[in-house]
Amino acid sequence: MTTVNADEKLKALNLTLPPAPSPLGVYKPCLVDGKYLYLSGHGPVQNDKSLIIGRIGADMDMEAGKLAARQVGLTMLATIQAELGSLNKVKRVIKVLGMVNCTPDFKRHPYVVNGCSELFASIWGEENGIGVRSAVGFGSLPDNIPVEIEALFELV
Repeated sequence: MTTVNADEKLKALNLTLPPAPSPLGVYKPCLVDGKYLYLSGHGPVQNDKSLIIGRIGADMDMEAGKLAARQVGLTMLATIQAELGSLNKVKRVIKVLGMVNCTPDFKRHPYVVNGCSELFASIWGEENGIGVRSAVGFGSLPDNIPVEIEALFELV
């Protein structure tokens, strides 16, 4: 198994992480248990701390939804970096759960969540950056965000 320097990959891709969000409820944004890092559901936080909002199929199309899911991934990376000090402390992605705020007739949930999954694959490589995944539709999400994603990672 090849070791990827995720911090260097982030820089090479010229990606900017938004501020790591603070919890707005009674929960922890992340929790380390032994060799695992659990991330609570994250939304698409932008660099100015505002959220991308809207419902896919009503307020935005699936391409905008995929970009929102990518922004969720960047937000998750910001939380990992804030908690662990380095993305290099993550060995691999284990599981991703993507929840898509969409109209009842929308059927492309996996396509939207690919925005986050493709980002993780670009940071940790295809071997370690792609885990198991579920992508499901919801009638609403907090603050009308288009995508919420939670994940489980294995640590080095």
